[in-house]
Amino acid sequence: MTSGDRGRLGRLADAVLGGARAARDKARELRDEFRTSDEPERALVAPLVAGQELRYVGLAPVRTPETHRAGSQLADRMGDELADALDPRALFGLLNIVNPVVWVDAVMTPVRLAAGVLLLPGKAAAVAAGVPEEEAPETGPPHQPTQREPLPLTEEQEAFRALFRLSRYRPLADQLAEIAYRRRYVFSGDLASLAGSLLLFLDRYTGTPLAVTDTHLHLLRMGRRPDEGRPDRRQPRVLWSVERRRVTRIDSEHGARLVHFPSTIAFDDGSWIRIVNPATRDDQSRFLAAVREIPGKRPTP
Repeated sequence: MTSGDRGRLGRLADAVLGGARAARDKARELRDEFRTSDEPERALVAPLVAGQELRYVGLAPVRTPETHRAGSQLADRMGDELADALDPRALFGLLNIVNPVVWVDAVMTPVRLAAGVLLLPGKAAAVAAGVPEEEAPETGPPHQPTQREPLPLTEEQEAFRALFRLSRYRPLADQLAEIAYRRRYVFSGDLASLAGSLLLFLDRYTGTPLAVTDTHLHLLRMGRRPDEGRPDRRQPRVLWSVERRRVTRIDSEHGARLVHFPSTIAFDDGSWIRIVNPATRDDQSRFLAAVREIPGKRPTP
């Protein structure tokens, strides 16, 4: 080997080592950047759970559409091509709904229990305050407006409709069946369950992180942390709660993406829901520490 060859190899080795050092330094920089604390969120949420030991507050919204890859793709495709076109009666058949009226009442029951609200119009309106109607009355051709009357609902049904921002011009059963049909790869498929009640809130509200105490799991409406230097005007509210004893298992894993961590939560009524938490590894570690007593698979370090 000539001295020229040795010089080229030396320069190549230096370049490789320099690149490795740069990559290592960048990784450390990113790791430091992603180190977070939930102390500001704990200070905001603690008054809402007085008497409970607050162990964890999520830093980012929980989203539900990310499921197993094949199921997610199939659900999206089927939802886009069929959900809007299917007659509600066909949806009811697919979901084994025999009596839509009784089914709506059954769906409302776990919402009453898990949300901890009586679903009176005043409370439902307070939770849904500031959110516009999801669907406005349809209009006919230009210059020929079609007037539509809201469908008659009981006081509790109207409160339920307002709470989940459902249309007042379509039957509740039709709208709930469409939600269950679209999301059937994300949860156990029965809206009349604890997982179903949680899915309704996740489906209709954004900025909904989980909070964990020594006795409960809570779903919060809070929003993202403001940028550094800006005042924090968040006013969190508890949307949904369930006692920890009703959670039978939480299976968590490191996601394929850098900050997406899937978890499947199972309840004692046999229902389950798969959620994907877009959060940092620090945040996931805090969540897993907060639910350490609950059985389930945990990601390997």
